[in-house]
Amino acid sequence: MSLLLMTIGGSGMYSITVVLPRIQQDFGIDRGGASLPYTLTMIGFGIGGILMGRLADRFGVMLVVMVGAVGLGVGYIAASFAPGLALFCLAQGLFIGLLGTSATFAPLVADTTRWFDRRRGIALAICMSGNYTAGAFWPPVMQYFIDQVGWRQTYLGMGLFCIASMVPLALMLRPRPPVVEIVPVPASGGAAAAPATASKRPLGLPPNVLLALLSLAGVSCCVAMSMPQVHIVAYCGDLGFGAARGAEMLSLMLGLGVVSRLVSGWISDRIGGLRTLLLGSLLQGVALLLFLPSDGLVSLYVVSGLFGLFQGGIVPSYALIVREYFPPEEAGARVGTVLMATLLGMALGGWMSGAVFDLTGSYRAAFLNGIAWNLLNLSIVGFLLWRASALGLITGWPRAGGRATA
Repeated sequence: MSLLLMTIGGSGMYSITVVLPRIQQDFGIDRGGASLPYTLTMIGFGIGGILMGRLADRFGVMLVVMVGAVGLGVGYIAASFAPGLALFCLAQGLFIGLLGTSATFAPLVADTTRWFDRRRGIALAICMSGNYTAGAFWPPVMQYFIDQVGWRQTYLGMGLFCIASMVPLALMLRPRPPVVEIVPVPASGGAAAAPATASKRPLGLPPNVLLALLSLAGVSCCVAMSMPQVHIVAYCGDLGFGAARGAEMLSLMLGLGVVSRLVSGWISDRIGGLRTLLLGSLLQGVALLLFLPSDGLVSLYVVSGLFGLFQGGIVPSYALIVREYFPPEEAGARVGTVLMATLLGMALGGWMSGAVFDLTGSYRAAFLNGIAWNLLNLSIVGFLLWRASALGLITGWPRAGGRATA
């Protein structure tokens, strides 16, 4: 149910990337202005993650998801009637981002972490694959209907569909999981076997300092991640390949991101969240470098696919790291905070890439900007991994049997 709900609710993240060229033309604005609704959607998405996470901790996830269903429905319908950019931004940021999509992300992720123990990584990967199945499914579907009936009618239909499908699915969610874990098990590949002391000074740092470092890492990696995800449709249009080809590349990118997410979940159960995050960030940087010389149709399809395969496991790693080093009763708020940071990074990166394009007339500088932010992420994750190793919280690589020594 979490996978299905996240797939439907995740449409709010990707719908704006598909309609970006249409609203730019319809509202008579530049590329940076057309990127603003995406930025506001992601800001609302991120802030809403904390709000909805706290509400889920208190009232359970079912009620929160039903709020999200109504928020998405109202947001899509209101946006479809927006006469200009201001009201369109309000509908995207407030209803689709803050009250809608956010309810189908952080609360479902936090809820999943509390139901699973030894296979928490793969469980998270399956749940969070909904975010990428949304990206693989919705862009080509929405592009088809936009071409047939226009973006306003497509948004209207999306609003009605979200309400009709998400409310029944929310009613099927299980009751909230137990607060106390029965057996405290050290996290795979690394967390210490003493969760009581680890929760007081995780990685030898004050808890809020570690949370701040993880949040900064989340912002930086997702500024880099947003460049291809937000602008690939517009980029293909600028190169003369058409928006439909760009939507197909986005679908390919996020479809292979599901594969990456599942494989990374399996890996994280063996080497831990920090190592998985470092691996994903390194590979994402490689993929961004490959975009620089790629301006042909075939090469863009190939690099888009590689980008999806390389970066899909990054965001779930943050949720796993939080559960490795913080107590379970804080899952909703702390997971929501870190995921908010990743979404703010997507918001900042989406707007920044459009602004850089307006200044330079090319996406080359925007890709270079993303690579610089990715290097910042690598440095933070490398520091945290060094702290864990120096404190003896991570020692050695997995044995042949599967679990790492600690």
